[in-house]
Order: sequence, then structure tokens, then C-alpha cells
Amino acid sequence: MTNQAYKLELAQVGQDVTIWPQSKIISPEFIAIGDSVIIDDFVFIMGGKSTQLGSFVHIASFTSITGGGELVMEDFTALSSGVRVFTGNEDYLGGCLTNSSVPYPYRLPTRSFVHIRKHAIIGANTVILPGVVIGEGAAIGANCLVTKDCEPWKIYAGSPAKAIKTRPPEKILELEALLRQELYDARGNYIPKNQR
Repeated sequence: MTNQAYKLELAQVGQDVTIWPQSKIISPEFIAIGDSVIIDDFVFIMGGKSTQLGSFVHIASFTSITGGGELVMEDFTALSSGVRVFTGNEDYLGGCLTNSSVPYPYRLPTRSFVHIRKHAIIGANTVILPGVVIGEGAAIGANCLVTKDCEPWKIYAGSPAKAIKTRPPEKILELEALLRQELYDARGNYIPKNQR
């Protein structure tokens, strides 16, 4: 755990977590982080209702997570540089005023969720809108707009994102099993780098 993670007073933080000092984290008390996580400089995370980052997660520079809802990133997931994750949104249909400076009841934002399942990877500059589940092992190409759930082990491209290929899971799952044997003790506890 880095000094930055310690100072943040996160809801939970695991071992071997690196949060670079130029990242900006709002509402850390709503953020739980697993083991072996890296959050690069120039990342912006607004904790929202709940943010859960699993183990072996990387959030690359210039990524933002906002919206006030819930985010779950399971183990072995990554957000490449410049990704935008929105867990909430404004009412664009004209039923109220919009933007963060307008108080309730004149503004009625929707708080939702984004769930990124294990082994999913999100390409650079992708935008993920609220209410989306990215399936296990899905690979989202660069510059995608994700407006709907993505199927497990599919490769997506385009705006809006569409499945174009299947991603074979066998080797990825085999490597996960080998890594877990190496980095976890018999009880399933992660072994920090300084104790290996």
C-alpha cells in the first residue's frame, strides 16, 4: 500500500496497492480496493454510492469515473487511458433542469451502476454509460461507446459498441489459476510482494 492509499482513508484497501500522487479521489470512504491494484496519475474517481475495485485491477491515466452511482470492477480488469465511466446521468428528456449546480427538486439525476466482470478490458477513450454490465472476459476496443450490456468473452468495436469476434477464455483462465497458486497461500490469502 502506498502512502497515498493510506492517507485517503478508503473503506477498504488491500496489499500492493499503488495510487499515484497526481490522481484525484473524491469520497474515498465509499471506495474498496483489493490487492495488486494500480491507479495512475491523472485519474479522477468520484466514489459515488459505492466503488469496488477487485484484485489485479489497473486504471490508466486520464480516466474518469463519475455519476454518483455504483461501480464494480472485478478481478483482472483494466480501464485504458482516457476511459470515461458514468454511473449516473441527467434527465435529458426535459422533465427537469440539468447540471450539477442545480439543486433538488429542480434537477433529478438518475443514479445507476456499471459492472465490469472478471477479465474484461476496456480500450482507450471508451465511454461507458450507466446501467451497463460488461461480461466476463469481454474486450472493448478503443473509442467505443458502450450503451448496452456486453456479452462474456466477446470483442467489441464501434460506436455504439458491437460484438465482432469471440475471445477464447481457456488460456486466460489457465493463467489466472497458475497466478493464484503462486500468489495466494493455502487459505486463499494474497501474499504481498515483500513476503514472497
